[in-house]
Parts: sequence; C-alpha cells; structure tokens
Amino acid sequence: MALRLEGKSALVTGAGNGIGREIARRFAAEGAGVISVDLDAAGNARTAELIREAGGRCETLQGDVSAAADVQRVFHARRVDILVNNAAAWRGDGLLHQVSEEDWDYVLAGTLKSVYLCTRAALAGMMAQRGGVIVNISSVNGIAGVHLAAYTAAKGGVISLTRLLALQYGRYGIRVNAICPGTIMTESSRRHYDTRPEQEAELRALYPAGEFGTPADIAGCALYLASQEARFVNGATFVVDGGMTAGYRIASLLGPMETPPEEEA
Repeated sequence: MALRLEGKSALVTGAGNGIGREIARRFAAEGAGVISVDLDAAGNARTAELIREAGGRCETLQGDVSAAADVQRVFHARRVDILVNNAAAWRGDGLLHQVSEEDWDYVLAGTLKSVYLCTRAALAGMMAQRGGVIVNISSVNGIAGVHLAAYTAAKGGVISLTRLLALQYGRYGIRVNAICPGTIMTESSRRHYDTRPEQEAELRALYPAGEFGTPADIAGCALYLASQEARFVNGATFVVDGGMTAGYRIASLLGPMETPPEEEA
C-alpha cells in the first residue's frame, strides 16, 4: 500500500509536543520528510528522536514563528509542500477587561501573526510549484465564545484567514483548511488537570461522551487534509471536538431528557 505523503516535505510549527508532535509523527509515518519547528529545543529533539526511531525523516529547527526574522530563516531554501500552522500562545485572564495590552499582543502574535508569517513565507514556493497544502489549527474557541478573550479572537481570525486564503490561492493549486480541536489531553494538559480535578470534571461535562480528545484525533484529520484524498476540500473548517459545540451544554442545563414511551405494538 502506497504511503499517503510519500515524497512530500511537511513543515509543522509547534511540533515539540502535544498535537504538533503527533501530526509530525503521523506525517513521517506516511512518508513525508518532516521539518519540526519549535522554540522548545528539547521537545523538538524528542519529536525527531521518535520519528527516526520509527524509520522516518525529521529535521529540527528552533525558532519563534511570531518573529519575522526567525520565520525567514526557517523557510530559507527549503521546499515546503505541506505547512501545518499549529503553534499558538495563550496568557492572561479570560475576561476582556482583565486582559492587559501586553498579554493581548503576546497571544495574537503567537496564535495569529505566526500563521500570517509562516503562510506568507510558504506561499512563494507553493505558487511557483503550482501546488501545496496548508492546514491551520484553530480551536473551538474560534467558533464559540468558550473562554480566553485574546485566544478566542486569534483563533477566530485563523478561521477567517483560512477561508480568504483558499479563495485567493486556489488558482495556484493550493488548498487551505482549518481544524478546530476541542479539549485535547496532551502531556501538559494532563499535568494541569491533575492539580485541578474540579475544573476537569466541569469541563468533561461539556462533552456528550464525557471524555476529551487525544492528539491522534487531530493528527488523523490533519493527515486527511494533507493527502490527495482531500483534493477537493478547500476553505473548510473541520470541528473535531467530540460534539462539544453541538449544543450539548445547553441541553444539559435543561436537565435530563425524558425517555420517550415505547410505541404500542
């Protein structure tokens, strides 16, 4: 069976842990040469180690994708067939009047400006080769008012930018799509909730099945969008949230639903 990304070069930002790492591993397993980009050198090295142990190819680059100079260095003289804009940042309180200007700028730079910078850097090569795939990792925060004002604004911007890019660059054979994960249980989120069991219980109540997603759930969707199987998918937003944004929370506030009576024979 042919590998789905054989011969492709895939650059994944924020690949040093969590969702980014799993996407990098999944892409490498399907034949892509992966370029793992992260500020965390140790995490980046671990990602590369895992990929190489499995027989894949991975180059690691340390850099801040919200800084134009770093992005220019990362993309210089490198062919990129697939770009996954996964890197993000969050900081500060969720209520807008409590968000400092410094925190707002930090979150918007790490979450939205980084998408702009990396996409702009990748487009020149993709346009020249008349093809490419860009997968932007947004969030359920981008489609619903969940919490975290700056992060919500940034992730909503990622979705809008995704749609516009699909319209502007489809003529060059470039596809641009977004994924909106719900709560994903990564190593860092597991450490967070281990000290906040009440918060975890409240959050789980938002999900119909009472469980969170895993990085593999997002990686599977990213792989589909990056592959030829999705050749006719462009400008789309895929919500991978276990049904959280389907209105379950509203239903739960109304109380348990009555069981309909059985029909008479």
